[in-house]
Amino acid sequence: MKGLEQKWKAPEQARISWFLIRWTILAIPLAILVGSLVAFFLWSLDEVTNLRLRNPWLLAFLPAAGVLIYFLYDLAGKRTEKGNNLILDEIHEPSTGIPLRLAPLVLIATLITHLFGGSAGREGTAVQMGGSLADALAKPFRLDQEDRKTLLLCGMAAGFGAVFGTPVTGALFAVEVLFLGQILHTALLPCLIASLLADITCQFWGVGHVSYSILSEAITLTVPENWWNSGMLLVKVILLGACAGLVSACFSMLTNQVKYISNMLIPRPWLVPIAGGLIIIGLSMIPGNQDYLGLGVWNADPSVVTISSAFSTGGAETFSWVWKLLFTAITIGMGFKGGEVTPLFFIGATLGNVLAVWMGAPVDLMAGLGFIAMFAAATNTPIACTIMGIELFGGEHFLFFAIACFTAYYFSGHTGIYSSQRSGIPKTGRLLKKIEDEP
Repeated sequence: MKGLEQKWKAPEQARISWFLIRWTILAIPLAILVGSLVAFFLWSLDEVTNLRLRNPWLLAFLPAAGVLIYFLYDLAGKRTEKGNNLILDEIHEPSTGIPLRLAPLVLIATLITHLFGGSAGREGTAVQMGGSLADALAKPFRLDQEDRKTLLLCGMAAGFGAVFGTPVTGALFAVEVLFLGQILHTALLPCLIASLLADITCQFWGVGHVSYSILSEAITLTVPENWWNSGMLLVKVILLGACAGLVSACFSMLTNQVKYISNMLIPRPWLVPIAGGLIIIGLSMIPGNQDYLGLGVWNADPSVVTISSAFSTGGAETFSWVWKLLFTAITIGMGFKGGEVTPLFFIGATLGNVLAVWMGAPVDLMAGLGFIAMFAAATNTPIACTIMGIELFGGEHFLFFAIACFTAYYFSGHTGIYSSQRSGIPKTGRLLKKIEDEP
């Protein structure tokens, strides 16, 4: 192969072996710490969610909760407000580091958000805790800047893999999210080691994850007698991917606009979360329920719209995805904490449910595809999300996972929920020409 030596060199293989051994040793303490903290976070999140569901009146205190979160971050320092983007910035351009106080701060703020009904996720909390702990370990490990970047990526991977129980996705997410159109292969195996060990640690503490399943029979595209049915389903999957990409772009732009307009119109920053809390309370009165508050993963009441219910016929209303999009954009855009990914799962799954009914497609399959495609579009990580489909739903529908995620990735344009994600190669760019033009 041009540009690569074909001759095997023992010294090079020895260096690679030492590289893997060294990073396994470095990843073990980080993964144990992150996995344990994520386990505590998931347990705490279940507790505060159940408490809110038993006491719906807690929603009335959401504005006050927003003020509390604002002053907690104000006392901790303005840099902590950047969240996931702070970690991405430190990897791109190392500066003063990630404060260790970010880990307990984002954990507490996320629990407050969910306790009082804010529509937010959990991946942001896990990733930020992972990055904060990784940077705290970089100094005693005496790592140089390049190794510190790799350790930060391992922290991100560990947090993501543990919080969702998807270790391979966690590793791919960390190395794919830095640049749009590029993957940082050098950190791939260290990130996988950290993500896998963190997930094992989280499970060791007895913390489980909600399981989803696609029971619809897989259709083989290459079998001639399936060509018509598989071709029609393929068209529907492509349409779903396109819709997911467009909705994701709307979500990203709306969240940014909510943040910009609220900061422009409201003179005092601490008043922004108060206004946000009041808007959420008012919005919740329109559908007449609290289905779109909090995490939205599961509910004992089968009449409540959740991610789990979206995998069944009748498990979502026509505009469920719109409501969740609005609630989340306002929650995140006006100062509450947690992350966007789990709400994106909700938006994608309910969108898939609605489109499945309209197009006459399998509901559980379309909900699962919407689940991962929306995430792929919002984070520009189609490969990681394709693998997430396999880790969550099994590999029978692998080809449809890829088609939905790749299509959504393109249709989201150059938007995303992480402002510090850098553009490596434009989605419609010409790769070979770009490489040839580089000095």
